[in-house]
Amino acid sequence: MTKSHPKKIAVIGAGITGVTTAWALMQRGAQVTVIERHRYAAMETSFANGGQLSASNAETWNQWSTVLKGLKWLMKSDAPFLMNLSPSWRKYSWIAEFLSEIPHYKENTVETVRLAIKARAALLGMAREAGVDFNLEKRGILHIYRTKYDYDHAAEMTRLYATAGLDRRAVTSEEMKAIEPALTGDFHGGFYTESDMTGDIHRFSRGLSAAAEASGIEFRYDTEITQASSRDGGVMLTYGTGETTRFDAIVVCAGVGSRDLAAQLGDRLPIYPVKGYSITVSLDDEQSQDAAPWVSLLDDEAKIVSARLGKDRFRVAGTAEINGYNLDIRADRVQPLINWTRRLFPGMATDKVRPWAGLRPMMPSMMPRVGAGRAPGVFYNTGHGHLGWTLSGATAEMIAEQIAGPRSGEVVPLKMAAE
Repeated sequence: MTKSHPKKIAVIGAGITGVTTAWALMQRGAQVTVIERHRYAAMETSFANGGQLSASNAETWNQWSTVLKGLKWLMKSDAPFLMNLSPSWRKYSWIAEFLSEIPHYKENTVETVRLAIKARAALLGMAREAGVDFNLEKRGILHIYRTKYDYDHAAEMTRLYATAGLDRRAVTSEEMKAIEPALTGDFHGGFYTESDMTGDIHRFSRGLSAAAEASGIEFRYDTEITQASSRDGGVMLTYGTGETTRFDAIVVCAGVGSRDLAAQLGDRLPIYPVKGYSITVSLDDEQSQDAAPWVSLLDDEAKIVSARLGKDRFRVAGTAEINGYNLDIRADRVQPLINWTRRLFPGMATDKVRPWAGLRPMMPSMMPRVGAGRAPGVFYNTGHGHLGWTLSGATAEMIAEQIAGPRSGEVVPLKMAAE
C-alpha cells in the first residue's frame, strides 16, 4: 500500500462479504479489524443459504411478470412470495423504487452475470490461499421447467446471459435425467450451466475468518456499534461498552443493518430485508445418500434451489417474504420445501430436517452497493440480496482495490458499471 492509502481499516460485519473483504484488504497490506455483533462469524444470512454459486441465477427480479405473480400469491401462505401488507414507509418506498428499476432490468441482469462470472475465480482463489474446505462441488446447475411457457422464458434469458459471456445450454427431459439420475418427475425441458458450482457458505466464511485471524486480522466479536461518525479524515466507531476507536477507513458489510449505519454516516442506502427459508436434510442412511442429487437444481416455477453439501447433507432453499426485520420460522413456509424434496426425491428420508430463515439485504435495483460513501474514509460492500455468496469474491476484490490499490502482480482491475 502506498503512503496515501488508509492503513487502519475496520470491516463491519463478519458474514460472507465481510470476511472476503477483510481477506482482500489484508492481501494488499492493510491493517484490518473485523467488528461483528455475534459471537462467531457467519451467524446471520451467511449461515444456511441455498449453497449455489450461480451466475445462471443472476436475473434481477425487476419485471412486471414478477409483480403480477406477487399479486396473485398475496393471499396464499405457502406461495413462493409473501408480503405483509401492514403500513410501513420503508417497505412501500422500497417497493416504489423497485418498480422504478424495471426499465433497467436487462442491463442490470447482464452486469450481475458478468460480476458473478468474475467472482468464481476470486472466491476459489481465496479458498486456495486460506486452505478452506467448504464442500465445493463443480457439477454445474440444472434449471428445470415443467411447462413450455416457463421454458421459453428461460430460452430468452439464456440468450441474454450469452451477451454477458455465460454458456448455458438447453437440455431435453431425457438429458436432464442423464445429468442427474436421482431426479424424478415429468419435465418439458431444462437448461444446464456446467460452469456453476455449489458450496457451504457457512463453512467457507468460518474457515476464511479463522485463516484471516491466524494471518493477523483482528476480529472483535460480541461487539455492537452504537455510533459511527466521520471526523478529521477518519471514522470514529463507538461500541456498546462506551469505547471509541478511530480508523482511517471503514467498509460497511453489515447486511440488513447497513442501512442504519449508512444513515449515521450521511448516506442513503435503501436496503430492505427479504426473508428466505432453507432446510438442511440429514442423509444418515445409505438409501437417502443414493437418492439425493449431487447436481444442483433450480426449479423456477417453485422458486426453489438445492445443493448437496458433502455425503450426508442436502440443502433446499427458497421463497421470498417481505415482512420487515422478522426472523420467525413459519411451518407453512418451510413445508413447501419439504414437500418439494419428497416429490422429486422420494427415496430420501426427511425425518431429520433442520429449518432456517435469513434476511437477504436487498437494494431496489437488486445490485449491490460497492464503493465510497460521501464522507472521507467511508466505503460500502453490501446489499447483495440473494446473490451474496455468488458475488462476494468479486465485490470484495473491487472494494479492496478502491481502498488499497491492486494486489501485487494484478494487471486487470475488476470494475462494476452500476453502484
